[in-house]
Amino acid sequence: MQFISACPLVAVTALSLIGFSVGVCGAFFGVGGAFIVTPALNVLGFPMVYAIGTDLAHMAGKSVVATLRHRRLGNIDFRAAALLVLGSVPGVRIGAETIIALEKIGRTDVYVRPVYMIVLLAIGLLMLRETRRKAGEARGGLARRLGRLRIPPMVSLPHSGISSISVWVVAGIGLATGFLAGFLGVGAGFIRVPALLYVIGMPTKIAIGTDLVEILFSGAYGSYLYGMTGHVDVTAALIMLVGASIGSQIGAVATQHVESAGIRRLFALTVLGTGVAVVLKHVHWNLGAAVVLFGLGFAVTSTIIWRLVRSLVEQERRAVERR
Repeated sequence: MQFISACPLVAVTALSLIGFSVGVCGAFFGVGGAFIVTPALNVLGFPMVYAIGTDLAHMAGKSVVATLRHRRLGNIDFRAAALLVLGSVPGVRIGAETIIALEKIGRTDVYVRPVYMIVLLAIGLLMLRETRRKAGEARGGLARRLGRLRIPPMVSLPHSGISSISVWVVAGIGLATGFLAGFLGVGAGFIRVPALLYVIGMPTKIAIGTDLVEILFSGAYGSYLYGMTGHVDVTAALIMLVGASIGSQIGAVATQHVESAGIRRLFALTVLGTGVAVVLKHVHWNLGAAVVLFGLGFAVTSTIIWRLVRSLVEQERRAVERR
């Protein structure tokens, strides 16, 4: 890309910091982090279609590290993940082909950025409302109603504490979020995680780990589709991946030291902040968008690391007192 060749030192630094920050946030929230990375790349000067394709490639690689870590922590429901992948693969293809068709007529930015704004702001506000209204891991009314749907075949998800749910409900979530993954260049975890929490009724930490497995497959498939049309900057993706591989380890461990309600609240604020940055970009206030986006990444990453360090220090203090 022109941005990398014009100012390589600044580009490498910015991309590495983006990768590290999104690695921490992605593993902590159970998302690919593309809802931050794609707008960030667009702010840095990447055309939207290249921002989407490059981020999908980076996201697929990063998710491998985060998934392995969450597997060791026991945070993955593999049965649910398989059903999500079953629905997401055709969804990703439909979304990617839609974007490529829009690019041919020069309408990508016209449609993608407004959809980003609406989806990010809506999801952020809904999650923020849910974190205030609900406590603990109790299943919401929507989850209970869907749990009573008896559309065969039915499946149990014992690792998530769900005795019976229709396969079509889980696969349907995969299909819808797969389309958004291909259309917006995201893992769609910022939609899928809330869906797993409030629609299916998964515990927070299981939803996080399970979503990362799905992102691994949808991200890889999406990057393949964009790569075949020449819309992936491999150099930028690899630079971000180096930072993300370190950040993912920190974020995954942090989920074991922060209460579930705190994870959901911080996630909602992150999604909302990103939505604001996209709005600023849309009205051509690029500096404001960059300040909000990179400031948000720094603030959220610092908060996660601080909470992890504080928890570890407290555990060590208690261990010393017991001796």
